[in-house]
Amino acid sequence: MTYDITVRQGLPDEMQVLLRDYPRDTWPGHPDFARSIQNWMGAHRMFRQLAEIVTEDTEGFLDNGNDPQIYAGRLAHFGNLLVRNLHGHHGWEDHSFFPELEAADPRFTRGLEMLEGDHVALDTLLDRFTRGANRTVQLASLEEAQMKDEAGPLAETCAEIGQFLKRHLTDEEELAVPILLHYKMRG
Repeated sequence: MTYDITVRQGLPDEMQVLLRDYPRDTWPGHPDFARSIQNWMGAHRMFRQLAEIVTEDTEGFLDNGNDPQIYAGRLAHFGNLLVRNLHGHHGWEDHSFFPELEAADPRFTRGLEMLEGDHVALDTLLDRFTRGANRTVQLASLEEAQMKDEAGPLAETCAEIGQFLKRHLTDEEELAVPILLHYKMRG
């Protein structure tokens, strides 16, 4: 069975077996909710925040609220942080973290493969963001008046990234954390 990223709303029912035993609101008080799990979820919080920053900055620029040079500097800085850190984080998950989870409980192999498929789709989206952001930043030096032509489609891509991350990171957490708690991993 495959899971279509464009229509999926949350984890499929068969991937929520442990989530029903370890609901999200109980995680912080669980004795096995280790610092490493909290740090991993903290990285997810950071990705959501970075996506929000580039989205809000781009919308602000398009609405004439942001100075073009300041916007270009922030886009270069926060966009780079978002893309670079997401690539590194997801590479680590695909090559180290997910295999560890799969070894602990092979019932969730399909769910982990689904998340890896999300990473592939996210790479495509991040590539589109990078190309649009780079063009927008370059225009700040070359032809500031044309920046809005590039920033319009970029705003749509930023919003798409934010929506994607909202769903994907929640799915990751709701699949991985119950496995970690159930098997007392990372403690």
